[in-house]
Amino acid sequence: MRSHLLNDTTAERYRSSVTEGIERVAAKLAATDRPFTGVTVDALAPAIDAIDLDKPLLDTAAVLDELEDVYLRDAIYFHHPRYLAHLNCPVVIPAVLGEAILSAVNSSLDTWDQSAGGTLIERKLIDWTTARIGLGENADGVFTSGGTQSNLQALLLAREEAKSDSFARLRIFASEVSHFSVKKSAKLLGLSQDAVVSIPVDHDKRMQTVALAHELERCRKDGLVPMAVVATAGTTDFGSIDPLPEIAELCEQFDTWMHVDAAYGCGLLASVKYRGRIDGIERADSVTVDYHKSFFQPVSSSAVLVRDASTLRHATYHAEYLNPKRMVQERIPNQVDKSLQTTRRFDALKLWMTLRTMGADGIGQLFDEVCDLAVEGWQLLAADPRFDVVVEPTLSTLVFRHIPAAVTDPAEIDRANLYARKALFASGDAVVAGTKVQGRHYLKFTLLNPETTVEDIAAVLDLIAGHAEQYLGESLDRAS
Repeated sequence: MRSHLLNDTTAERYRSSVTEGIERVAAKLAATDRPFTGVTVDALAPAIDAIDLDKPLLDTAAVLDELEDVYLRDAIYFHHPRYLAHLNCPVVIPAVLGEAILSAVNSSLDTWDQSAGGTLIERKLIDWTTARIGLGENADGVFTSGGTQSNLQALLLAREEAKSDSFARLRIFASEVSHFSVKKSAKLLGLSQDAVVSIPVDHDKRMQTVALAHELERCRKDGLVPMAVVATAGTTDFGSIDPLPEIAELCEQFDTWMHVDAAYGCGLLASVKYRGRIDGIERADSVTVDYHKSFFQPVSSSAVLVRDASTLRHATYHAEYLNPKRMVQERIPNQVDKSLQTTRRFDALKLWMTLRTMGADGIGQLFDEVCDLAVEGWQLLAADPRFDVVVEPTLSTLVFRHIPAAVTDPAEIDRANLYARKALFASGDAVVAGTKVQGRHYLKFTLLNPETTVEDIAAVLDLIAGHAEQYLGESLDRAS
């Protein structure tokens, strides 16, 4: 079985095996004519359940044949222009090349003696990102597994910087459409159940700063501690961006940590046209970025950035077998000193390969394309009497629902939209997401593929309307 270990004696086997796998995937990508096959859990589960993991196939080709049946054939392909659902982007080839390299070399980014150049590459990319944000010369950060971990670490730092003698008194302020990880982080950090104060949003789904100011004032009057304000630069449902300059002013006034969750909106850091939409982000104490959302990177590729590098000490622990304190004096760079993780993949390499191949403008142009596409999609929806669209997009998200001409019951309209989404998914012709707005069911396009066209959007809207009308027609037949 040593023949399966990757080393100097198996380099040729590695080359042939990986090439065979790449050829299979390339063929699949070239032949994919829809984002999903429509397979159901009940249809796919028996095939996977029947596999005996204690009986290996002992042949790469046979394993790939099996994988075709249990994964590749029915995978949901984000590169297809009619995948319009979640914050999943098609990936750029230089990043995929980086993924292949980092997996084979298998560096661990916790200590210098496990990564060497990888450590310095990650640090260079952190410096590049903090400079793009404008956090200043004392800024720092570390790559993470994703936005949820980045938000958790940022709020951990905010909790420690609040220097409160009672976690029960700490309060976090976030908009009512902020990411669920804010509340999840509060729980993980041992804060009280009512620690997260929900701030209402305006018509454009942006945090109302008047309401934020009121809640901050009330917090102080009640003897509580305003631990942090989480401003969102790209909400998951609407792509809305909170008024960052005004929030920054309030955070300064109330001596409160300002965190910007830019997991989605970080693509604007590379934007050629729309960078100004996140003006004010440079005043944050911490920022979350997800390169695997709007920098077209494979999962996972994320980071948490801080204005003051010294605040990262709150995540620092020293172990003699790993990162003893003496290494700090010896100026040995151990990334584990900054991270919630210990063993950690060299995910930074993917972004490095991308920037060195395409440049920041290349990434920004792709993100600008999907933002422009969202505007065209919004114009299409706004002019179509079959649909109600919620807000004009700031980034690349459209939230809407089908409004049948002959039906006025909101609950029945809800059911029609839920059915349309489910039927569309089952057909495999397109994949769209869903959410609720003021208690009612809506559909959502998250546009992150520059290959998607207005014609694709129009075609999917026709499919949605057709499925909804089919449901309503059958519903009337059942009622008669």
